[in-house]
Amino acid sequence: MPSSHYSPISQNPLRTRHELKAFLEDLLNPLEPHTSPGGALIHLGDTATHYDERAAQLEGFSRPLWGLASLLAGGGYYLGTARWIKGFASGTNPGHKEFWGNIRNRDQRMVECAAIGYTLAVAKESVWDPLDADAQKHLEQWLGSINDKEMPDTNWLWFRVFANLGLLKVNSSYYSGSRLRADLDHLDTFYLGQGTSPTGWSRDGPEGVRQLDYYSSSFAIQFAQLVYAKLAVDEDPERCKDYRQRANLFAAHFVHYFDADGPAIPFGRSSTYRFAQASFWGALAFADVRPDGPFSWGVIKGLLFRNLRYWVKQPFLDANGIVTLGYVYPNHNSLENYNSPGSPYWCCKVFLPLALPESHPFWTADEEPYPESLRRSIIGLEHPLHIVTNMGDHAYLLSSGQKCHYPLRHSGHKYGKLAYSAAFGFSVPTGNESLEEIGGDSTLALSDDGGGSWKIRRETLDARLEAGGWLKSSWRPWEDVEVQTWLLPPTKGKEAWHVRVHRLRTGRNLRSAEGGWAIYGQGEDGRALETFSSSLGSGYGTEEEEANALAKSEVGVSAIADLGPEKTRRKGQVVRLDANSNLIAARAVLPTLLGEHVAAETTLLYTGVLGIPVRQGNKETREEWVREWLTRPVIPDALKSSFAA
Repeated sequence: MPSSHYSPISQNPLRTRHELKAFLEDLLNPLEPHTSPGGALIHLGDTATHYDERAAQLEGFSRPLWGLASLLAGGGYYLGTARWIKGFASGTNPGHKEFWGNIRNRDQRMVECAAIGYTLAVAKESVWDPLDADAQKHLEQWLGSINDKEMPDTNWLWFRVFANLGLLKVNSSYYSGSRLRADLDHLDTFYLGQGTSPTGWSRDGPEGVRQLDYYSSSFAIQFAQLVYAKLAVDEDPERCKDYRQRANLFAAHFVHYFDADGPAIPFGRSSTYRFAQASFWGALAFADVRPDGPFSWGVIKGLLFRNLRYWVKQPFLDANGIVTLGYVYPNHNSLENYNSPGSPYWCCKVFLPLALPESHPFWTADEEPYPESLRRSIIGLEHPLHIVTNMGDHAYLLSSGQKCHYPLRHSGHKYGKLAYSAAFGFSVPTGNESLEEIGGDSTLALSDDGGGSWKIRRETLDARLEAGGWLKSSWRPWEDVEVQTWLLPPTKGKEAWHVRVHRLRTGRNLRSAEGGWAIYGQGEDGRALETFSSSLGSGYGTEEEEANALAKSEVGVSAIADLGPEKTRRKGQVVRLDANSNLIAARAVLPTLLGEHVAAETTLLYTGVLGIPVRQGNKETREEWVREWLTRPVIPDALKSSFAA
């Protein structure tokens, strides 16, 4: 997708330790003019959050510390470090006008304690030691005040663990070993690997929560466990050993969430953290964990650096070099109510390997490509209820069963869609009154008012992986409407397709709109795609038929086909989505099937979804994609036999 936005970071080859350091500095340097005189606050914008402005500007201060502290821990030097040292003194001094404020119950300030604690733990000599006695006392008092506060029963408990780790490493009397152990004991109850088939997965919350997104991996839990395993090995050796083993198991699953060219599959909340998705790989190196299987240090290095090289080619910085709110491009439609202008600097967790010496095998190893043994794979994952595949050189997942266990903006789109793609991303709604607004890719949307408003799946019922290798689930948009769905991964000879089957039982008249993959919707001239002049023509364009819809642009091909009998076939339409609704393509179109359903009827809907992303340096020829399009998938007999049940 073309972008007129030039950024010097796009010229960084990102293959060496020096180049990773340069990337970090390119993110830190633009923060200086936005830093307060006392150094404690970094103001990057005026959009609001559910928490107060002082906490938002504390985010701007604290989150870059994940990168800066790692650099300092590895013996590196950064000219602007003094700004943060000064900020620690100002921000924790109750008498200073830049005081961060006292920590209260369930306070956003708790989140920022994690980066501060990590900084004290790994960079004491560079950050703590230069502070005078009064500043040290203020900092330890402020950080230690988290220990008697109420916290959410989620990954947030890790933030207090890191606060206490930092206090421990600076020999503070405000360190609470009992609180640290109690928090860790409770966090360990989130682990799902008990029993005969451990997998390394943890949910982000207590029993009954089915939320296993990037917070279960790079954003929080796995990352935190690995950092703890390195920093607390002397004090807590058995738990650290356990965390290392969990990471060993988890890597075999998590690797499938990454495309061979670098990007990860966007799924769940906090997508604005961007390349924090890859920080698990750096945390493995930090903790000296090289998992079993194909995970040489060169493979681990490649997984991290390919992801970063993907990101530096994307327009996620503003003209002044500030990391924007959004995903591939600046986009407020995708945000949560806790995303402040400083929030995206959570991405600095990816710089953890800078804490390692140049002699570490992560740095001395030659980068290796995505393991050949993991290509063209399909894997069903019991705990996240995902089927993850890279068949057809397309990394994506099929999903049923997850949801956010508290109110969240666009929750159904972030957790409840049928599929998520590294190449095509997913879309969020800009409204709910038209197909253009609803962000209806990879979902079955239903309307009972003639298309005036739409419902999509948010809470999934009875989700499970079945023996046939597919996902089965159901949902109830209204009391008298039930949708059962089967999601089938690609098969040999049909690698570009996945199949969906829906059994729709309705007590009211409905309209349906089922979307395939949303795709960049502009032609070679930069203008909106036009209809092919001839059937499946050359070049870029769209095609709509009675039971099919297709779009082709410079990023690949997206299509959807009704595979059912003629009497139930739906109409194909290529919908132009509202601008800035798709996370990856700011201007996107969506091949869609439109249907009408009569009250008191039960209908089986059979859908084939085709996605062919263009690979790096490999343009798909017309003959190749037309052949894929004309080779339709079939419904397995084993699945058909279950429909009578």
